[in-house]
Amino acid sequence: MRREGAWLAVILALVLAPPATDAQRGGTPPGEWHYIGGDTAHTRYSPLDQIDAANFERLEVAWTWRGDNFGPAPDVLFRSTPLYVDGRLYTVAGQRRTVAAIDPATGETLWTYREPHTTRYDRGMRNNYGKGVAYAEVGGRKVIFYTSPAFFLHALDATSGEHLADWGTPVPLPGFPRSGVVDMLPDLVKDWEPWLTSGYTYDPDHGIPRDLGNLSTSSPPIVVNGVIVVGNVHEQGYYQTRQENIPGDILAYDARTGKPMWKFHVIPRPGEFGHDTWKNDAWKRTGDVSSWAPMSADPERGLVYIPTNPPTIDFFGGFRPGDNLFGTSLLALDVKTGTRVWHFQMVHHDIWNFDNPQAPVLMDVTIDGRRTPIVVETTKQGFAYVFNRETGVPLWPIEERPVAASDLPGEVLSPTQPFPTRPRPLEIQELTEDTLIDFTPELRKQALEIVKHYELGPLFNPPIQVGHPSGKRSFVSCPAGASNINGPTVADPEHGVLFVATQRLCRSENMVPGEKMDEPDDPKTTGRTVARWVVANRGDLRGPEGLPIWKPPYSRIIAIDMTTGEFLWETPNGETPEHIRNHPALRGLPLPPTGQMGHAVMLPTKTLLVTAPGGDPVLYALDKKTGRRVGTVKLPAPGQYGMMGYLHRGTQYIVVQVGSPTHPGSLVALRLKGRS
Repeated sequence: MRREGAWLAVILALVLAPPATDAQRGGTPPGEWHYIGGDTAHTRYSPLDQIDAANFERLEVAWTWRGDNFGPAPDVLFRSTPLYVDGRLYTVAGQRRTVAAIDPATGETLWTYREPHTTRYDRGMRNNYGKGVAYAEVGGRKVIFYTSPAFFLHALDATSGEHLADWGTPVPLPGFPRSGVVDMLPDLVKDWEPWLTSGYTYDPDHGIPRDLGNLSTSSPPIVVNGVIVVGNVHEQGYYQTRQENIPGDILAYDARTGKPMWKFHVIPRPGEFGHDTWKNDAWKRTGDVSSWAPMSADPERGLVYIPTNPPTIDFFGGFRPGDNLFGTSLLALDVKTGTRVWHFQMVHHDIWNFDNPQAPVLMDVTIDGRRTPIVVETTKQGFAYVFNRETGVPLWPIEERPVAASDLPGEVLSPTQPFPTRPRPLEIQELTEDTLIDFTPELRKQALEIVKHYELGPLFNPPIQVGHPSGKRSFVSCPAGASNINGPTVADPEHGVLFVATQRLCRSENMVPGEKMDEPDDPKTTGRTVARWVVANRGDLRGPEGLPIWKPPYSRIIAIDMTTGEFLWETPNGETPEHIRNHPALRGLPLPPTGQMGHAVMLPTKTLLVTAPGGDPVLYALDKKTGRRVGTVKLPAPGQYGMMGYLHRGTQYIVVQVGSPTHPGSLVALRLKGRS
């Protein structure tokens, strides 16, 4: 870990700058949490100081809220970060994504709403991935907005849980309210050529026929300057076998009325910017390019920042030649009109599942004496892309560098890819002899023998097919989720410091003819044309004797000074896992700290960086200047996805999302002993 002197330099650089204000926090008052990222900037920062290093270990569980009560079956996974608005918490739970209001002092459920069942809900790909709700004050009313797995947008009175009157469009299905809902599918398909030429009549129960495609939602919308901006999500690309799908166009609605305002085509149509990056008319049939990660916004500038993922099918894109804008990009759109202000594509013709998994993080930092508005996107490939969020100009050079060509029949990759020059990579980007396990000579020997059967290579290593002339089993791609949705990137906007959770992980994929994997009777199979190549037997790269094949640390927390792009410190995420410590091949060895096998969950406060390592049921307090651990508190189950904090009746709370067989899908609230 290093170094306190660097942190002092950060403070000196910022001492003359104005402090973080409500405006910088997107209008979220101190002690409240109005967005799943805390504020429109998605910093997940809590400017509270009641809990500090001196009293952190006096934290106790105030209450536990069980998300598995909202079934239909117990579910360990829980990704919903609650909001705290005007004395209440709001969240979603369960595969049906039930909306709930919760008493923040006791954990009592105050009201709930569950959308009526529809056939299209049954086709949802990520029903249990709901990350939360959105909030806005509209015409003097406090309103909760949420998007369902079936792709409906709801507007609920925050006090009563009742749907808004005279809002949206009536849904002609049993059980739906007479007002307060929008069926977003008609708005999505109304100008989409495959729908217009299909001959289908719209059925609000069934939704889009699966030969045309399918999509859902996972992250909540974001409400900015009276506009509700809605993202979406598709089936994971490594499960897809057919080429056609629907594009995940960005939709926007008037928060006062629910009426459509604009739509942004994530796959450009003829005459639109980027259309020429889709060769052979692939724009007509290719889909995905969804915006499943959370969005952020700059209300003052009227901009919304949208991260996107790759087009249809991972690891083979021969049917969609070209760079494929706006796949795997960061979009900055005018929130009132949907006009593209700027964009940056992180991966051209992405086939590596390098979708942007994080919400863009916004900060104002002082660089060369000038206050600069920035946006940061941390990625699966282990980069932090940093831009002036007003102009889209990279803060530090991003170089287009040559990368390897593909010999997979039918594939044509981009000859270059963008590489940020600062900050330095967050994780290893190639599995080499130097990065292989070396705890003992025997383990290293076994690892060297294993990798002989794989096609190794640097970042953007091309896939190879089973039966490749080289005789190699498959290719290896590193990293495979360095920064990922499981551990949201967070920031301290007062000091201009970014905190990134990383995991060391590589992947190997076997490419086989599409017909070998296609399942026409699976209701989640979409499209008509089976792809030439698809993925089979995911993740078959194994280390010796069940150990990771790469050296530790297996996960880290990294603090980055965003005024310089330099690392301030880095530390393993938590303790060495028990199955590593007690492994027979490692008995008696002095192991270095390895960190857990997963991403850290983090909450920066005025005084601390609070972290949950993921594997162990504990909460740590870290010194933000050094990364040194200054406190430990036990949890009833391991933390997951995100944390949040709030001040209720003078008491500071920290809420951790946890998951285990004994506490599936639960919220745990902690406060200092003696406070209530």
